[in-house]
Amino acid sequence: MDRSVQKVTVYRVVCIILLIILVLLFMFPLYWMITSSFKNGPAINANPPIWFPGAEHRTLDNYHTIMQRPIWRWLFNTVFICGTSMLFTCIASTMGGYALAKKKFTGRKLLFSLFVAAMALPKQVILIPLLKQMAFMKLSNTLWGVILPTVGWPFGVFLMKQFSETVPDEMLEAAKIDGANETRTFTQIVLPLVKPGIGALAIFTFISTWNDYFLQLIMLNESRVQTLSLGIAKTMAEFNINMGPLIAGAVLSAVPILTVFLIFQKYFTRGITMGAVKG
Repeated sequence: MDRSVQKVTVYRVVCIILLIILVLLFMFPLYWMITSSFKNGPAINANPPIWFPGAEHRTLDNYHTIMQRPIWRWLFNTVFICGTSMLFTCIASTMGGYALAKKKFTGRKLLFSLFVAAMALPKQVILIPLLKQMAFMKLSNTLWGVILPTVGWPFGVFLMKQFSETVPDEMLEAAKIDGANETRTFTQIVLPLVKPGIGALAIFTFISTWNDYFLQLIMLNESRVQTLSLGIAKTMAEFNINMGPLIAGAVLSAVPILTVFLIFQKYFTRGITMGAVKG
């Protein structure tokens, strides 16, 4: 066997082994969470831990307990907030990024600089003006009071501007010569070319909104609009000793995030790859 071929083979084998080890390390917390959601109290608190629970350690009481709470209402509120925010953010960011990348107008660079500067501002800085604005619009204690602040995400506009810059100007000029209006050019030429960026932005937006516990805590005070994060936090105060229902709730809350990632995984991978090549 050629020595160069042998080196490549050894290199691939080592890389595969390292990747398998990393996958197992990253998957282990998920495995522990899922198995612990089916354990009884003594098995969860056992020392040393019981990694492979037997029949005497398994129970469905944790899921039965958490189902006694309005978890489906919490889940619906959370999915509605995240899904609507994801949709509107992708639409607004794609249109704004395309305008900043391909349209020539006065103050374009200044406007983009403001978007970049806004990315450095934490939400705590704009919390008081945001609360007053939502109260003025009568959106306090409503799901839309959490959705609308997310739509104007500066990072989304920044990301889609970078992807829109990869659209060839020749294609846009050819569409204009053929008589295509702005709407047709955007929907039939720009959107298919920036689809990987939209997929990546969709995942970022969904996960960011799902994990935005701070804004949900401040904006949603009534029980009818509670999200899954707020509901589980409330449950934690009630079950501060029995961790089983909390782990079961965490498992249920992870299902929508994994589902969204699996749906947009192809576009997410392509979007990260294109960004890396462009950078």
